[in-house]
Amino acid sequence: MSLTPNKNVFITCAVTGSGSSQDRSHLVPRSPEEIANSAIDAARAGAAIVHCHVRDPDTGVPSRKLEYYREVTDRIRASDVDVVLNLTAGMGGDLVFGGGENPLPPNDEFTDLVGPAERVAHIAECLPEICTLDCGTMNFAEADYVATNTPGMLREMGRLMTSLGVKAEIEAFDTGHLWFAKKLVEEGILDDPALVQLCMGIPWGAPDDLNTFMAMVNNVPQSWTFSAFSISRNQMPFVAAAMLAGGNVRVGLEDNLWLEKGVLATNAQLVERAATIVTNLGSNVIGPQQVRELLNLQKRAPGTSTGGS
Repeated sequence: MSLTPNKNVFITCAVTGSGSSQDRSHLVPRSPEEIANSAIDAARAGAAIVHCHVRDPDTGVPSRKLEYYREVTDRIRASDVDVVLNLTAGMGGDLVFGGGENPLPPNDEFTDLVGPAERVAHIAECLPEICTLDCGTMNFAEADYVATNTPGMLREMGRLMTSLGVKAEIEAFDTGHLWFAKKLVEEGILDDPALVQLCMGIPWGAPDDLNTFMAMVNNVPQSWTFSAFSISRNQMPFVAAAMLAGGNVRVGLEDNLWLEKGVLATNAQLVERAATIVTNLGSNVIGPQQVRELLNLQKRAPGTSTGGS
């Protein structure tokens, strides 16, 4: 990968995520209407792409309900703001073991493990321009939780995404995930050139020191497009790091709740700050139509779906 600063940068806003952040900030959107409105505000602030999960409107707990995704999608597409829609396909891979000396059976209360078709059912329903593909199984911070993405699952999910005409955004949490992503492209399951999101600083994936980050960047094929982010206090430093390394950037409440110490952020505020960093470093923030041309995406019309109303 050539280490030339990216002069035309797109910003992705990760709007709400699938963690328990709704209990730590009242500004994390919960309902489909709140998520859509926050995504629209982020687009107005300069985000070319909005990356959306959905939550239960009452509790804020992450959800996979098709009707929530449909409402978010319809509201965004019906708005007067153009933005590229990126829906998660990371849900449905949660495996929580029993713990201690009794790992089996898994903890049924927290395990949410379903097959590839169900994991992308909302993608088939809503037909976003982009959806995520987490390219590896990973231990996260919780003691007995494993984000489960086997090679077999990923191959089938990738085939489904490609058959639907939805661009997979490869989520790489470590170098091995990039290794497997290259295999998916080599096998013709994902299109070449591919789109990659380098996910830094998430326990227990790739740490967000610059040496590790550059190892990740150097494992991205020259022809691919990549974006990168880190979490919490390192979100904004990684805006600079990503663009200086030749990539694009991601910010948003999925990854960081704070605008500054003691000040909770909105998605639009985080996007505005990222755009300021990009322009202050001498690059341009590009919009959704330029992203479509870069990634060969086809804009979806309001109401586009393979099912539903």
